[in-house]
Amino acid sequence: MDEFIRGFWIFAGNYWWLAFPILGMAGGAAKAWERSAKRRHERRIETLRLKAEIKTAQLEARSGRAKRIGPAVVDTRASVAPNTLLERLFSEHDEITARWLDYELDVAKLIAFPAMSDGRQPLVAAFLRAKKTADALRPLSADSTVTERQVSEYLDAVGAYAVAFEIAEKDARRLRDSTFTEPERKRLDRAQQLLKVAVDESATQAERNIAYRRVRDELEGLILLSDEAVQVLENQVARELPAHPSPAPATETTPEPEPERIFLPPSTNAPVTRPGTEAPAPLPASTKDDRETPR
Repeated sequence: MDEFIRGFWIFAGNYWWLAFPILGMAGGAAKAWERSAKRRHERRIETLRLKAEIKTAQLEARSGRAKRIGPAVVDTRASVAPNTLLERLFSEHDEITARWLDYELDVAKLIAFPAMSDGRQPLVAAFLRAKKTADALRPLSADSTVTERQVSEYLDAVGAYAVAFEIAEKDARRLRDSTFTEPERKRLDRAQQLLKVAVDESATQAERNIAYRRVRDELEGLILLSDEAVQVLENQVARELPAHPSPAPATETTPEPEPERIFLPPSTNAPVTRPGTEAPAPLPASTKDDRETPR
């Protein structure tokens, strides 16, 4: 080992000037990688724009509304949007939002696809901007008085919203937990296993409470859970175990009449008496002097 180190320093002392071209090559490679990353990002944005246009065309075809070609004069004071078109757009808008909330409120999905809740990801950031635009342009109801221009803008916004979600979802499923280090991935795996115990109805309440606290500890600093997601998870953990059916409450019942009591004589020689009647007086005992004897 000492000879190797000594040889290295001899080589470095003789060929120190090679450091300059090596650094230049490294800098060029870094710039090339940066340019490549920029081109990939631009291609993604372009793909997003093209897919949004395709989605908009599909929505228009399903609604039976052909897009106008060329300039047209639009009367912004006239309400020309049919209610059926707005209802279809509302349905599409709500469906995308429900699919997004499924990632936001389901902690298991957040652990499996953490990039979907990371606003620092370019595609997720683009989706959130599209969502904000679509929400802002959405009419209050299908019966609202809106113009053709407003409907057209809302139609384009819903199309962009749908495509942005699909692209962000595919990218999040591709990345999964690859953006985390090996120790962080192990923490995510432990949190996923503990989460199964925390929502397991066959586990005791104490076991579920302990598993829930450990899930929160494992995710600390890795994934930020929204207040809504925490509330949903706590409701699942606190869900009562199936209890045995409780006995029916006792109801007041009319007491049954007591059976008639029969008083038995103390001995066979005593007269039998019935309840409610007085016993006959005993006959006086006869004596030998009272009996008359014939002569």
